[in-house]
Amino acid sequence: MSTNPRPLEGLRIVEVSSFVASPLCGLTLSQLGAEVIRVDPIGGAADTNRWPVTADGNSIYWTGLNRGKKSVTANFREPEGQKLIQDLVTESGPGGGILVTNAGGRAWMSHDTLAAKRPDVITLELLGRTDGTPGVDYTVNAALGFPSITGPTDYAGVVNHALPAWDVACGLYAALAITAAVRRRDQTGAGAQITLPLEDTALAIAGTLGYLTEPQFGGGSRPATGNDVYGTYGTDFVAADGGRFMLVALTPRHFRDLVAMTETGDAVAAIEKALGADFTTEADRYTHRGILTPLFAAWFERHTTAEVEEALAKSAVLSERYRTFDEVVESGVLQKNPLFTELDQPGIGTYLAAGLPARFDGEHYFAGPAPELGSSAGF
Repeated sequence: MSTNPRPLEGLRIVEVSSFVASPLCGLTLSQLGAEVIRVDPIGGAADTNRWPVTADGNSIYWTGLNRGKKSVTANFREPEGQKLIQDLVTESGPGGGILVTNAGGRAWMSHDTLAAKRPDVITLELLGRTDGTPGVDYTVNAALGFPSITGPTDYAGVVNHALPAWDVACGLYAALAITAAVRRRDQTGAGAQITLPLEDTALAIAGTLGYLTEPQFGGGSRPATGNDVYGTYGTDFVAADGGRFMLVALTPRHFRDLVAMTETGDAVAAIEKALGADFTTEADRYTHRGILTPLFAAWFERHTTAEVEEALAKSAVLSERYRTFDEVVESGVLQKNPLFTELDQPGIGTYLAAGLPARFDGEHYFAGPAPELGSSAGF
């Protein structure tokens, strides 16, 4: 275990938040060593009892996102509670003066109000939509276009993703923004007023990945491809006993190994010649996937899951068998991965909890258990 201090030790973050993005920002900063104080209204915010919950009704969701933090409750409607939050932010020494919240719109907690008490204050407000009106991951995603290209290609409706991807990205962007603002403050003494809309997070990523750039050049919206990977060769296959695999052949070597494994060399060569295609290129492998996939699928249909796994292990093809969350836990991968450590969470029990994915000098950073709501008063 490293004896070096964590990168953000000495910082104090006051977090007035709920749901995913804002608490994830605080959790990330906590894992990096910052002292994070989550402030909730009396009785808890809207996510205090959010599913999933234990048989006793304790929120696994809430404790997961608030590990390693301190918890304070206050009456947001009364001057005493408002002053408590202001003081936590502004009277917290040289490493303090930092507020993260998705509960903006309150004059007493605004950047200007806090800056009048502490000029070098750093505030980060997570918004829903760009114009400041409410929005959550699923509504932002619906307006962006992804549900229209998600799901089976023979389905005419829209399909929401199960992972709140924009919430996650927004929370991590928020943690990055806080660390950048702290560095600037250390260099110049200046505070920062940061706003980070969930909608802008989604738009920025969609634009960076080309989803919003193609239509600007007349390419139109990207088509739905089902389980096929857009622009290269990748899709899913089913073994004789029902095991399902995801394969991706990004490079010519990957594709050659897939052809060799499935014993389709002669057929693939004949198709390549007949079509005038060049299967060393991603474009041609993608364009002609409708012809190639049935050839490969026939081999999978003749082999069991175990046989497929054995053959793939000997090849360079990028692959994984589809698993459920139950199967992942039962496989023992959590126990084998140093990313996870045993955590005794009051109200939940003992389980393997993930630390910060990035390793510093070979070490993962872990946060302790989540506090009981309001238990850190007078710390």
